[in-house]
Amino acid sequence: MIYVFLADGFEEIEALAPVDLLRRAGLTVQTVGVTGKTVTGNHNISVTADVLPNEVKLNKDVQAIVLPGGTPGAMHLDADETVSRAVAFAAENNKLLCAICAAPFLLGKRGLLNGKEAICYPGFEKDLAGAVVSEQFVCRDGNIITAKGMGVATEFGLKIVEALLDEKTASELRTMIQSI
Repeated sequence: MIYVFLADGFEEIEALAPVDLLRRAGLTVQTVGVTGKTVTGNHNISVTADVLPNEVKLNKDVQAIVLPGGTPGAMHLDADETVSRAVAFAAENNKLLCAICAAPFLLGKRGLLNGKEAICYPGFEKDLAGAVVSEQFVCRDGNIITAKGMGVATEFGLKIVEALLDEKTASELRTMIQSI
């Protein structure tokens, strides 16, 4: 199970491009509506979440936690207890933690980036406490994947596919979506 947390003000592309790619790869994904069943993105696009926070099951079936950016979306995620529990669970159980744009600040704030390479939206670097700020647009260091912003949302999703499955599957997906 991969949980993608959505909160009002999320960056739509940063959430939905990875969801699309993960599902195309055959992975089980559920979007979680932190601010309600219907979540409205930064650009007034409403999305119906698959589940609400009280339906999130933190157990051995969890493969990854995905945190899209956007403001105030990332701030709403930071304030949510279920998101905090999910991030802590992933960190404690060596599950994949993925954050893009502003959202990597949640990992930095919780001390999860100490000594790790990470990237975020320009201006949020100060919030990557302890991280080695990457020059890459998308980077993986151990169980943490971070990305700079919406322009690399597809690469972010493909990096998650690669981490959960393999490089071949991610490459095949890349070829497929580029030929459509």
